[in-house]
Amino acid sequence: MPNAALIAHNAQFKKAIVELAPRVWTAVGYAASNMHMIEGETSVTIIDTTESTKAAENILAEFRKLTDKPIAHIIYTHSHRDHICGASVFSPKGDVPILASANFSSDLIGVDPNAIAPNKSLGRRTQAQFGIGLPPAARVNLGCGPGDRPMEGLGAGYLEPTKRIESDCDIDLDGVAARLIMAPGETDDHMVVWLTDVGVLFCGDNWYHAFPNLYAIRGTPFRDFGAWADSLALLADLKPKVLSPGHTQPVFGVEQIQEVLGSTRAAIRHVMQVTADGMNAGRSLDDIAAGITLPSELADKPWLGEFYGKIAWSSRAFAVGTLGWYDGNPTHLGTLSSKTRARHLADLAGGTDQLVKTAKATDDLQWRLELCDHLSVLGEDMNAFKADTLEALAEVEINATARNTYLWEAEQLRTIPS
Repeated sequence: MPNAALIAHNAQFKKAIVELAPRVWTAVGYAASNMHMIEGETSVTIIDTTESTKAAENILAEFRKLTDKPIAHIIYTHSHRDHICGASVFSPKGDVPILASANFSSDLIGVDPNAIAPNKSLGRRTQAQFGIGLPPAARVNLGCGPGDRPMEGLGAGYLEPTKRIESDCDIDLDGVAARLIMAPGETDDHMVVWLTDVGVLFCGDNWYHAFPNLYAIRGTPFRDFGAWADSLALLADLKPKVLSPGHTQPVFGVEQIQEVLGSTRAAIRHVMQVTADGMNAGRSLDDIAAGITLPSELADKPWLGEFYGKIAWSSRAFAVGTLGWYDGNPTHLGTLSSKTRARHLADLAGGTDQLVKTAKATDDLQWRLELCDHLSVLGEDMNAFKADTLEALAEVEINATARNTYLWEAEQLRTIPS
């Protein structure tokens, strides 16, 4: 049975077209990410376009129940694939202006297959993180969106921005006053949309109802923790009445929005401070990551549950992103191959057979996984046992991306011939 809190988190993806203000809506639960529509005097503006053409078509059909006005603008809040790959549905002739930050640059769109880069690894890890191919019931959710969603046309509807915004600016969306604001966070190219007259803020992925994904396990360049925290303060200073994120349900009320933005900023800065303090004290990164938690005043906030981002992963990312892989321990300047290390461990245990017995006897699932890895490089067939262990970990894991990865990797192991 999956983690009960992760199942309860599905409430954040209840499928609905939510009215944020008169003639302003968001579509939640139709795709991995949300999509928004602003109705002007004679036209509408679309903010973000989801991950697939099928999801975009479904949302457009719902929006057309509200208005049949033509689409005059598309705005990308940032360049992640789940926000930009349904654009062709809203601009079938490619003639609708698409606005994005001047820094707009996707790491999943237009990747050069000939570049010297681990693109195959990125693709594989992306499939694992999002549980691509797993049954919807096994996936539960994505941490940031519903697990069961249309996948037809995944990544197929992307259109390039036609206008890149250099700096904060006011814009008239056909009678609706808006301001485009540069607010780097989950990506450097985040551009939020602030409807000044009605107090609605479209914040992209700078906030959602989960601990922020400060490091994505699919693989990502370093995300600037300090800039993200500063952007949350910038957004709070606007004092929005409605906060409409790129994932999960919108938040209503100035006081509640101040609370979610302020506490999330505090959580990011806490991870930074504790990690920095540990590094300054000469502690190992393993020990810092294994021991880091949120303080009690933050730990009980429902929107800081580790459904998407994870505190230990974030700590590791901050350490490596600021000082690099060397942790200050000269032991780690040298390297043993995984096979050499495993052989030394087996010798200490009294042989490979004894190490197998230890792996099968321990109740520590993480230790069991590590022993499986050592034994595998020594030639032991541990695939089925490791898959069982991954599945056991998945059942107690609150983090959706960890759960999906455990299950996806277990499925791969079960397909490897013995």
